[in-house]
Amino acid sequence: MSNTTRRSLLLAAAALPLSACGGLIPQAPPSNIYNLSPKTTFPDSLPRVDWQLVVEEPYAAGGLDSHKIAIYTNPYEVKYYAEARWAERAPRMVQTLLVESFENTGKIVAVGRQSVGLRSDFNLKSELREFQAVLKDGQTAPEVIVVLQAKMIAQPRQQIVASATFERRAMAKSGAILNVVEAFDDALGKILRDTVAWAMTTAKKE
Repeated sequence: MSNTTRRSLLLAAAALPLSACGGLIPQAPPSNIYNLSPKTTFPDSLPRVDWQLVVEEPYAAGGLDSHKIAIYTNPYEVKYYAEARWAERAPRMVQTLLVESFENTGKIVAVGRQSVGLRSDFNLKSELREFQAVLKDGQTAPEVIVVLQAKMIAQPRQQIVASATFERRAMAKSGAILNVVEAFDDALGKILRDTVAWAMTTAKKE
C-alpha cells in the first residue's frame, strides 16, 4: 500500500462520526436553558440622576461562578440540577440584568459594562454571595436564597461612597425545575429593584 493511499484511509477514518464507533462515547442529553428577567417597574419617587454608571461583573465563589443551577441539600456540598443551566454564567447573568434594570428606569444618563468603554462617574462593584436553592430534610420544594453585596465607587478617585448588602428569599411552589427558576426570578427581581433604588438615591455626583 502506498503512503498516499494509507494517508487517505487514515483521513477517511478520522472523519467518521462518533456513532460509527459503536457508541463508545455517549452524548449527554441537551440541557434546558433558563434566563431571568430584569426589573421594569420602579417607584415614581425614584430620582433622576445626572451621572453615568459602569456595572462590573459580580465576583462569585467557584461553586456559583457557573452556568449550572446550584442546590444545597446540606451546608457542606453544592450540587447542581441535571439537564438544566443558566443562559449565562450566574454572575454574568446578574450583571446583564442589573444593566437592563438601570436602563429600564429611564432616569439615568448612561449605564453599561466595562467592555463598552463608558467613561463612568461611578462603578458598581458587587459580590454574589448566595445564589442557590436550598432543600432541607423533609421538604419537597426548595427555598431560593440570593445575597448581593454592593459598593458604589466614585471615579476616577476610586472612593467607596456607599455600600449595602441585599438578601431575598423565595419558596418554590414545587421541586420542578420551572418552579425553582420562578423562585430565582422572584428573589433576584427584588434584589435588582433594591439595588437600583439604593444606588440612585445614595450616589451623588460632586
